[in-house]
Amino acid sequence: MTNPTNDTTIITTNIFKLLKENLLTKRMSNRVTELQKEFVYYTSSLFDQGILNDQFNHLQLLQDESNPEFLAEIVNLFFQDTQKLLDDLTKNLEQENVDFLMLDKTLHHIKGSSSSIGAVGVQNACVAFVTCSNEKNIEGCWRCLEEARNAYNVVRSKLDTLLKIEQEIVAAGGSIPKPSVEPDEE
Repeated sequence: MTNPTNDTTIITTNIFKLLKENLLTKRMSNRVTELQKEFVYYTSSLFDQGILNDQFNHLQLLQDESNPEFLAEIVNLFFQDTQKLLDDLTKNLEQENVDFLMLDKTLHHIKGSSSSIGAVGVQNACVAFVTCSNEKNIEGCWRCLEEARNAYNVVRSKLDTLLKIEQEIVAAGGSIPKPSVEPDEE
């Protein structure tokens, strides 16, 4: 014969566990929704500020469950590569005889990388830098290098923040929102 008090206690305990789990699930769901909204808003603000362009949407669309780290990997490669290339530009400009051919190659590499992730400011700074390099205007090159570094630092800071939000979404059990409208085919 079973003890009704024990059965009631077990049932009550199980009900409380279910309610607690449901409440936690609801809180997690609310947190994921908040983070996803923050992600979408923050990404949109980067477009509105002219920091990113539609190419970034293309990268976001390539990320899926089979490769959830795709965007972070691409962005981090961009960070590493661009930092090194900016340092190379500095070393070249510090030389007594500036190698303008090497400047041009390095600038085209940075411009291509920034274009591939949609980093508009870095890309635009490189365009101006190429002009100064072609004119062999060392003073102008130094100004453009500073502009390129500033644009790089801005995009790095903003994308670092975006990647942190992305990590929080995943840690909370959510998925990263895709761009609401797919970019136009080119």
